[in-house]
Amino acid sequence: MLRYITAGESHGKALVAILEGCPANLLLSPEDINSDLARRQAGYGRGPRMKIETDKAEIISGVRKGKTIGSPIAIMLPNKSTELFNTPFTQLRPGHADLAGSIKYNQKDARNILERASARETAGRVAAGAVCRKFLSEFKIKIESRTVSIGGVLSAGMWEKMIDEAREKGDSLGGIFEVAVTGAPIGLGSYVQWDARLDGDLARAVMAIPGVKGVEIGLGFGAAAIPGSKAHDEIFYDKQKGFYHKTNNAGGLEGGISNGEPIIIKAVMKPISTLRTPLQSVDLATKAPSAAHVERSDVCAVEAAGVVGEAVIAFETARAFLNKFGGDSLEEVSSNYTSYLKQASVL
Repeated sequence: MLRYITAGESHGKALVAILEGCPANLLLSPEDINSDLARRQAGYGRGPRMKIETDKAEIISGVRKGKTIGSPIAIMLPNKSTELFNTPFTQLRPGHADLAGSIKYNQKDARNILERASARETAGRVAAGAVCRKFLSEFKIKIESRTVSIGGVLSAGMWEKMIDEAREKGDSLGGIFEVAVTGAPIGLGSYVQWDARLDGDLARAVMAIPGVKGVEIGLGFGAAAIPGSKAHDEIFYDKQKGFYHKTNNAGGLEGGISNGEPIIIKAVMKPISTLRTPLQSVDLATKAPSAAHVERSDVCAVEAAGVVGEAVIAFETARAFLNKFGGDSLEEVSSNYTSYLKQASVL
């Protein structure tokens, strides 16, 4: 079973991702991970920390002589900026986990909440997802993202100006990103139990990205405004192509199962919660009114969130793939997959 966890704090010594269940004999190098880590740090509107950190993966277990060996893969991402780790604060920040986290974990210093709740943790998810992306590429499955809108505006030519204006005001902007999975075969996921549905796994993974407040698959919320005759994708058959659809309103998923079309997921990312012109709040220690704590942060990170979306979707897709075609080595998985494709072609 494929699974991963991350550990580490935003300004601590390092972030760590541990991926367990990756088959043996997959070619894997730090460069396979570093390219996605660099993309996560890119995008107009990112904050000053992106100029400090240059995330480079150090693979500390699970790989020998350039190949996975079947044991857990541990990846460490050292932090360069650690100076804030011992700096306390109590001025709660609206939109963050500061208030709820401080009460839940009985903490008097909101720094203890910020350090783990920070979106920097997603670097670990991107590292784990990069390994899954490399695995999926062996089967010609690709995952890409794009920014759909910023601040409600669809025109990309306006985005930089809008971000600049928000920066000058000490404000922030959110937007919508889209992730597409192409090449996934028919049959990933299941309708047999609610927790085996691939659409549910994908939606949960994307919803768990910091700042994401809404997820839709395919036509999504747009399906509420049209009749069924226009919402569903008619099915066709061709001797060369096999079964296929001319439209993809379902976003590649029907009954919780991939249907062979591209899997399309959109997500809404709220504006960054930390504002240079802080909102009104309360001091955790004194309970007196206070301006929210200001920490260096991004103005807009929608493009970066798309990269994180790619990573978590890569993991869920790889997990579903291994659940169906599982094996302990890449060769075994490949053999199972080839057998399935032959079976499907004569149905």
